[in-house]
Amino acid sequence: MPAKATNVHLSDADISRVIEMAWEDRTPFEAIAAQFGLAEQEVIKVMRANISTGAFKRWRARVTGRKTKHVELRAPDVSRHQSSTHNKANR
Repeated sequence: MPAKATNVHLSDADISRVIEMAWEDRTPFEAIAAQFGLAEQEVIKVMRANISTGAFKRWRARVTGRKTKHVELRAPDVSRHQSSTHNKANR
């Protein structure tokens, strides 16, 4: 299902990846903008158009005001989007 109301054409795989990145706590909107050219408001439109109403409401409640979703609000020591303890078995 293609995204509605955005100026950027996204494939189904791109939409899936945008949704995945938007749900990730430590992936900032700036990373989505760099990879897909979508501003935060466009990410919101993609989410609204491609996930259920209930999931969208949960996502908005989760990301609203979250410091890790905006680079400028992050602590200076956070330089990666992935937790330093993530996937330690493979390190």
